[in-house]
Amino acid sequence: MWFFGWKGASGFSATSTAEQVTNGIDASGLTAIVTGASSGIGTETTRVLASHGVHVIMAVRNVEVGKKVKETIIKEIPDAKIDVMELDLCSMASVRKFASEYNSLALPLNLLINNAGVMAPPFMLSKDGIELQFATNHLGHFLLTNLLLDNMKNTARDSQKEGRIVNVSSEAHRFPYGEGIRFDKINDSSSYNTVRAYGQSKLANILHANELSRRLKEEGVQITANSLHPGSIATNLLRHHGFIDGMVNLVGKYFLKNIPQGAATTCYVALHPQVKGVSGEYFADSNIAKPTSLAKDAELAKKVWDFSLKLTEPN
Repeated sequence: MWFFGWKGASGFSATSTAEQVTNGIDASGLTAIVTGASSGIGTETTRVLASHGVHVIMAVRNVEVGKKVKETIIKEIPDAKIDVMELDLCSMASVRKFASEYNSLALPLNLLINNAGVMAPPFMLSKDGIELQFATNHLGHFLLTNLLLDNMKNTARDSQKEGRIVNVSSEAHRFPYGEGIRFDKINDSSSYNTVRAYGQSKLANILHANELSRRLKEEGVQITANSLHPGSIATNLLRHHGFIDGMVNLVGKYFLKNIPQGAATTCYVALHPQVKGVSGEYFADSNIAKPTSLAKDAELAKKVWDFSLKLTEPN
Protein backbone atom coordinates (compact mmCIF):
# COMPACT_ATOMS: atom_id res chain seq x y z
CA MET A 1 0.00 0.00 0.00
CA TRP A 2 1.11 3.55 -0.70
CA PHE A 3 0.95 6.72 1.33
CA PHE A 4 -1.92 8.91 0.17
CA GLY A 5 0.22 11.74 -1.19
CA TRP A 6 2.91 9.56 -2.75
CA LYS A 7 3.05 9.37 -6.53
CA GLY A 8 4.50 6.29 -8.17
CA ALA A 9 6.13 5.85 -11.57
CA SER A 10 2.81 6.46 -13.30
CA GLY A 11 2.54 9.94 -11.81
CA PHE A 12 -0.70 9.10 -9.99
CA SER A 13 -1.38 8.66 -6.30
CA ALA A 14 -3.98 7.08 -4.02
CA THR A 15 -6.08 10.25 -4.17
CA SER A 16 -6.22 10.36 -7.98
CA THR A 17 -9.72 9.81 -9.35
CA ALA A 18 -10.78 7.68 -12.29
CA GLU A 19 -11.38 10.83 -14.35
CA GLN A 20 -7.93 12.17 -13.53
CA VAL A 21 -6.05 9.01 -14.50
CA THR A 22 -7.90 8.79 -17.83
CA ASN A 23 -7.84 12.50 -18.67
CA GLY A 24 -7.40 13.11 -22.39
CA ILE A 25 -7.67 9.47 -23.44
CA ASP A 26 -9.83 8.80 -26.51
CA ALA A 27 -11.23 5.25 -26.34
CA SER A 28 -13.87 5.66 -29.04
CA GLY A 29 -14.67 2.43 -30.82
CA LEU A 30 -13.77 0.16 -27.91
CA THR A 31 -16.32 -2.20 -26.37
CA ALA A 32 -16.20 -3.26 -22.71
CA ILE A 33 -18.05 -5.56 -20.35
CA VAL A 34 -18.11 -4.47 -16.69
CA THR A 35 -19.44 -7.00 -14.18
CA GLY A 36 -21.17 -5.70 -11.07
CA ALA A 37 -21.80 -2.43 -12.87
CA SER A 38 -24.95 -1.41 -11.01
CA SER A 39 -23.23 -0.08 -7.86
CA GLY A 40 -20.01 1.26 -6.39
CA ILE A 41 -16.80 0.95 -8.36
CA GLY A 42 -18.61 -0.85 -11.18
CA THR A 43 -20.94 2.09 -11.76
CA GLU A 44 -18.12 4.63 -11.69
CA THR A 45 -16.02 2.48 -14.03
CA THR A 46 -18.97 2.29 -16.44
CA ARG A 47 -19.51 6.06 -16.28
CA VAL A 48 -15.85 6.93 -16.87
CA LEU A 49 -15.36 4.41 -19.69
CA ALA A 50 -18.54 5.66 -21.37
CA SER A 51 -17.36 9.25 -21.03
CA HIS A 52 -14.28 8.31 -23.09
CA GLY A 53 -16.34 6.83 -25.91
CA VAL A 54 -16.34 3.17 -24.86
CA HIS A 55 -19.49 1.13 -25.58
CA VAL A 56 -20.11 -0.42 -22.14
CA ILE A 57 -22.18 -3.50 -21.46
CA MET A 58 -23.26 -3.50 -17.83
CA ALA A 59 -23.34 -7.14 -16.69
CA VAL A 60 -25.60 -7.06 -13.63
CA ARG A 61 -27.63 -9.39 -11.43
CA ASN A 62 -30.59 -7.00 -11.20
CA VAL A 63 -31.46 -5.68 -14.65
CA GLU A 64 -34.01 -3.13 -13.38
CA VAL A 65 -31.43 -1.54 -11.07
CA GLY A 66 -28.92 -1.63 -13.93
CA LYS A 67 -31.31 0.21 -16.23
CA LYS A 68 -31.81 2.97 -13.64
CA VAL A 69 -28.04 3.39 -13.31
CA LYS A 70 -27.77 3.53 -17.11
CA GLU A 71 -30.44 6.27 -17.24
CA THR A 72 -28.59 8.28 -14.58
CA ILE A 73 -25.31 8.10 -16.52
CA ILE A 74 -26.98 9.03 -19.82
CA LYS A 75 -28.53 12.12 -18.19
CA GLU A 76 -24.97 13.26 -17.43
CA ILE A 77 -23.42 11.95 -20.69
CA PRO A 78 -26.15 12.07 -23.36
CA ASP A 79 -24.05 10.38 -26.05
CA ALA A 80 -22.95 7.52 -23.76
CA LYS A 81 -23.34 4.11 -25.35
CA ILE A 82 -24.46 1.68 -22.64
CA ASP A 83 -26.39 -1.58 -22.63
CA VAL A 84 -27.57 -3.70 -19.70
CA MET A 85 -27.48 -7.50 -19.63
CA GLU A 86 -28.30 -9.98 -16.88
CA LEU A 87 -25.44 -11.89 -15.23
CA ASP A 88 -25.48 -13.79 -11.93
CA LEU A 89 -21.90 -14.88 -11.27
CA CYS A 90 -22.88 -17.38 -8.59
CA SER A 91 -24.73 -19.41 -11.24
CA MET A 92 -22.72 -21.08 -14.00
CA ALA A 93 -25.92 -21.45 -16.03
CA SER A 94 -26.36 -17.66 -15.88
CA VAL A 95 -22.72 -17.11 -16.90
CA ARG A 96 -23.12 -19.48 -19.86
CA LYS A 97 -26.38 -17.80 -20.88
CA PHE A 98 -24.81 -14.34 -20.70
CA ALA A 99 -21.75 -15.37 -22.75
CA SER A 100 -23.90 -17.13 -25.34
CA GLU A 101 -26.19 -14.12 -25.71
CA TYR A 102 -23.27 -11.71 -25.89
CA ASN A 103 -21.43 -13.75 -28.52
CA SER A 104 -24.64 -14.05 -30.56
CA LEU A 105 -24.87 -10.24 -30.76
CA ALA A 106 -21.73 -10.20 -32.93
CA LEU A 107 -20.33 -7.36 -30.84
CA PRO A 108 -16.54 -7.02 -30.51
CA LEU A 109 -14.94 -7.16 -27.05
CA ASN A 110 -11.85 -5.12 -26.25
CA LEU A 111 -12.07 -4.82 -22.47
CA LEU A 112 -13.33 -7.30 -19.86
CA ILE A 113 -13.55 -5.81 -16.36
CA ASN A 114 -14.12 -8.61 -13.84
CA ASN A 115 -15.27 -6.32 -11.05
CA ALA A 116 -18.27 -7.88 -9.26
CA GLY A 117 -17.90 -9.56 -5.90
CA VAL A 118 -19.30 -10.50 -2.52
CA MET A 119 -17.42 -9.95 0.71
CA ALA A 120 -17.44 -12.01 3.91
CA PRO A 121 -20.98 -13.42 3.98
CA PRO A 122 -21.85 -16.26 6.35
CA PHE A 123 -21.16 -19.72 4.92
CA MET A 124 -23.35 -20.27 1.87
CA LEU A 125 -23.20 -22.37 -1.27
CA SER A 126 -23.65 -21.07 -4.81
CA LYS A 127 -26.36 -22.40 -7.11
CA ASP A 128 -23.79 -24.98 -8.22
CA GLY A 129 -22.97 -26.10 -4.67
CA ILE A 130 -19.66 -24.26 -4.24
CA GLU A 131 -18.70 -21.91 -1.38
CA LEU A 132 -20.25 -18.59 -2.35
CA GLN A 133 -17.23 -16.26 -2.26
CA PHE A 134 -14.98 -18.58 -4.25
CA ALA A 135 -17.84 -19.28 -6.68
CA THR A 136 -18.83 -15.63 -7.23
CA ASN A 137 -15.55 -13.76 -6.95
CA HIS A 138 -13.37 -16.25 -8.79
CA LEU A 139 -15.13 -19.14 -10.55
CA GLY A 140 -17.87 -17.06 -12.17
CA HIS A 141 -15.28 -14.68 -13.62
CA PHE A 142 -12.98 -17.55 -14.61
CA LEU A 143 -15.78 -19.19 -16.61
CA LEU A 144 -16.97 -15.88 -18.08
CA THR A 145 -13.46 -15.01 -19.25
CA ASN A 146 -12.95 -18.40 -20.88
CA LEU A 147 -16.29 -18.20 -22.69
CA LEU A 148 -15.55 -14.70 -24.04
CA LEU A 149 -11.88 -15.25 -24.85
CA ASP A 150 -12.33 -16.29 -28.50
CA ASN A 151 -14.35 -13.11 -29.07
CA MET A 152 -11.55 -11.04 -27.49
CA LYS A 153 -8.90 -12.79 -29.58
CA ASN A 154 -10.86 -12.17 -32.79
CA THR A 155 -11.44 -8.53 -31.82
CA ALA A 156 -7.75 -7.95 -31.08
CA ARG A 157 -6.75 -9.55 -34.37
CA ASP A 158 -9.32 -7.76 -36.51
CA SER A 159 -8.97 -4.33 -34.89
CA GLN A 160 -5.21 -4.51 -34.29
CA LYS A 161 -5.95 -3.04 -30.87
CA GLU A 162 -4.73 -4.57 -27.63
CA GLY A 163 -7.41 -6.33 -25.59
CA ARG A 164 -7.28 -5.99 -21.81
CA ILE A 165 -8.66 -8.27 -19.09
CA VAL A 166 -8.80 -6.67 -15.64
CA ASN A 167 -9.45 -8.67 -12.47
CA VAL A 168 -10.45 -6.55 -9.49
CA SER A 169 -8.74 -8.30 -6.57
CA SER A 170 -7.87 -6.84 -3.16
CA GLU A 171 -5.12 -6.45 -0.58
CA ALA A 172 -7.24 -9.02 1.27
CA HIS A 173 -5.38 -11.58 -0.87
CA ARG A 174 -2.70 -11.27 1.85
CA PHE A 175 -5.04 -12.94 4.35
CA PRO A 176 -6.27 -16.24 2.89
CA TYR A 177 -6.30 -19.55 4.69
CA GLY A 178 -2.83 -20.78 5.70
CA GLU A 179 -2.51 -23.02 2.64
CA GLY A 180 -3.67 -20.23 0.30
CA ILE A 181 -6.26 -22.10 -1.76
CA ARG A 182 -8.11 -24.93 0.01
CA PHE A 183 -8.41 -27.30 -2.92
CA ASP A 184 -9.59 -30.19 -0.73
CA LYS A 185 -11.71 -28.09 1.64
CA ILE A 186 -13.34 -25.53 -0.61
CA ASN A 187 -16.77 -26.38 0.82
CA ASP A 188 -15.75 -27.17 4.39
CA SER A 189 -18.34 -25.32 6.48
CA SER A 190 -16.91 -26.39 9.86
CA SER A 191 -13.64 -24.47 9.36
CA TYR A 192 -15.11 -21.66 7.23
CA ASN A 193 -13.83 -18.19 8.07
CA THR A 194 -15.58 -15.27 6.36
CA VAL A 195 -12.46 -13.09 6.01
CA ARG A 196 -10.08 -15.94 5.09
CA ALA A 197 -12.51 -17.20 2.46
CA TYR A 198 -12.69 -13.71 0.98
CA GLY A 199 -8.89 -13.52 0.96
CA GLN A 200 -8.76 -16.91 -0.76
CA SER A 201 -11.09 -15.72 -3.53
CA LYS A 202 -9.08 -12.53 -4.03
CA LEU A 203 -5.82 -14.52 -4.16
CA ALA A 204 -7.47 -16.68 -6.83
CA ASN A 205 -8.26 -13.50 -8.84
CA ILE A 206 -4.55 -12.66 -9.03
CA LEU A 207 -3.46 -16.22 -9.79
CA HIS A 208 -6.10 -16.42 -12.54
CA ALA A 209 -4.85 -13.21 -14.18
CA ASN A 210 -1.22 -14.36 -13.95
CA GLU A 211 -1.81 -17.80 -15.49
CA LEU A 212 -4.06 -16.29 -18.16
CA SER A 213 -1.35 -13.76 -18.96
CA ARG A 214 1.22 -16.56 -19.31
CA ARG A 215 -1.05 -18.46 -21.69
CA LEU A 216 -1.83 -15.40 -23.80
CA LYS A 217 1.88 -14.54 -24.10
CA GLU A 218 2.61 -18.13 -25.11
CA GLU A 219 -0.03 -17.90 -27.86
CA GLY A 220 1.31 -14.54 -29.01
CA VAL A 221 -2.13 -12.98 -28.58
CA GLN A 222 -2.44 -9.21 -28.29
CA ILE A 223 -4.39 -9.35 -25.00
CA THR A 224 -3.12 -8.49 -21.53
CA ALA A 225 -4.41 -9.77 -18.18
CA ASN A 226 -3.76 -7.93 -14.93
CA SER A 227 -5.17 -7.74 -11.41
CA LEU A 228 -5.51 -4.86 -8.96
CA HIS A 229 -6.44 -3.60 -5.54
CA PRO A 230 -8.93 -0.72 -5.84
CA GLY A 231 -8.24 0.63 -2.36
CA SER A 232 -10.15 0.50 0.89
CA ILE A 233 -13.56 1.84 -0.01
CA ALA A 234 -16.93 2.02 1.72
CA THR A 235 -19.21 0.15 -0.69
CA ASN A 236 -22.15 -2.23 -0.23
CA LEU A 237 -19.72 -5.16 -0.10
CA LEU A 238 -20.10 -4.97 3.69
CA ARG A 239 -23.86 -5.47 3.62
CA HIS A 240 -23.54 -8.76 5.53
CA HIS A 241 -21.99 -6.97 8.50
CA GLY A 242 -24.42 -4.32 9.73
CA PHE A 243 -22.41 -2.97 12.66
CA ILE A 244 -19.12 -2.82 10.71
CA ASP A 245 -20.92 -1.23 7.77
CA GLY A 246 -22.34 1.44 10.08
CA MET A 247 -18.94 2.21 11.58
CA VAL A 248 -17.31 2.40 8.14
CA ASN A 249 -19.93 4.86 6.94
CA LEU A 250 -19.47 6.93 10.09
CA VAL A 251 -15.68 7.25 10.17
CA GLY A 252 -14.68 6.04 6.70
CA LYS A 253 -14.66 9.50 5.15
CA TYR A 254 -11.53 10.25 7.17
CA PHE A 255 -9.37 7.36 5.93
CA LEU A 256 -11.07 5.50 3.08
CA LYS A 257 -11.08 6.28 -0.61
CA ASN A 258 -14.25 7.57 -2.17
CA ILE A 259 -15.71 5.69 -5.14
CA PRO A 260 -14.18 7.92 -7.89
CA GLN A 261 -10.77 7.29 -6.26
CA GLY A 262 -11.58 3.60 -5.87
CA ALA A 263 -12.36 3.20 -9.57
CA ALA A 264 -9.15 4.95 -10.62
CA THR A 265 -6.86 1.91 -10.76
CA THR A 266 -9.45 -0.11 -12.70
CA CYS A 267 -9.82 2.64 -15.30
CA TYR A 268 -6.05 3.20 -15.41
CA VAL A 269 -5.31 -0.47 -16.12
CA ALA A 270 -8.17 -0.67 -18.64
CA LEU A 271 -7.39 2.47 -20.67
CA HIS A 272 -4.05 4.13 -20.00
CA PRO A 273 -1.32 4.01 -22.69
CA GLN A 274 1.29 3.53 -19.92
CA VAL A 275 -0.12 0.02 -19.38
CA LYS A 276 0.14 -1.02 -23.06
CA GLY A 277 1.88 -4.39 -23.28
CA VAL A 278 2.02 -4.79 -19.50
CA SER A 279 0.60 -8.16 -18.46
CA GLY A 280 0.60 -10.44 -15.43
CA GLU A 281 1.05 -7.56 -12.98
CA TYR A 282 -0.75 -6.50 -9.81
CA PHE A 283 -1.64 -2.82 -9.46
CA ALA A 284 -2.57 -0.52 -6.57
CA ASP A 285 -3.08 3.26 -6.62
CA SER A 286 -2.60 3.27 -10.42
CA ASN A 287 0.93 1.88 -10.08
CA ILE A 288 2.46 -1.59 -10.27
CA ALA A 289 2.53 -3.04 -6.75
CA LYS A 290 3.90 -6.17 -5.07
CA PRO A 291 1.48 -8.96 -4.17
CA THR A 292 2.40 -11.79 -1.81
CA SER A 293 4.76 -14.63 -2.74
CA LEU A 294 1.73 -16.96 -2.93
CA ALA A 295 0.15 -14.63 -5.49
CA LYS A 296 3.31 -14.87 -7.63
CA ASP A 297 3.56 -18.67 -7.36
CA ALA A 298 3.39 -19.91 -10.98
CA GLU A 299 2.80 -23.54 -9.99
CA LEU A 300 -0.05 -22.54 -7.68
CA ALA A 301 -1.53 -20.47 -10.52
CA LYS A 302 -1.50 -23.52 -12.83
CA LYS A 303 -3.09 -25.62 -10.09
CA VAL A 304 -5.86 -23.03 -9.58
CA TRP A 305 -6.44 -22.96 -13.34
CA ASP A 306 -6.81 -26.75 -13.56
CA PHE A 307 -8.99 -26.84 -10.44
CA SER A 308 -11.22 -24.10 -11.84
CA LEU A 309 -11.53 -25.84 -15.21
CA LYS A 310 -12.69 -28.99 -13.44
CA LEU A 311 -15.25 -27.12 -11.34
CA THR A 312 -16.68 -25.24 -14.33
CA GLU A 313 -16.97 -28.19 -16.70
CA PRO A 314 -20.55 -28.72 -17.89
CA ASN A 315 -22.23 -31.65 -16.15
